[in-house]
Amino acid sequence: MIADIQRFFYEERNEEIGNLAAENVLEFFKSHLGPHFYNEAIKDARTLMGEKMASIEDDFYMLEKKVN
Repeated sequence: MIADIQRFFYEERNEEIGNLAAENVLEFFKSHLGPHFYNEAIKDARTLMGEKMASIEDDFYMLEKKVN
């Protein structure tokens, strides 16, 4: 990731940055944006699990025998 950050700065800003600067950029994004992306992933997983559980529940209803 450090090399990717250095490449980005060079290609987008025509700036060469060292390993320490790239590590600082990475740490900044991890600490400030990481929790946001993590929470979004949890939200997506919760939605997916809800859909799967609803599908399983529907399958159980379909398996029930009709009582006269």
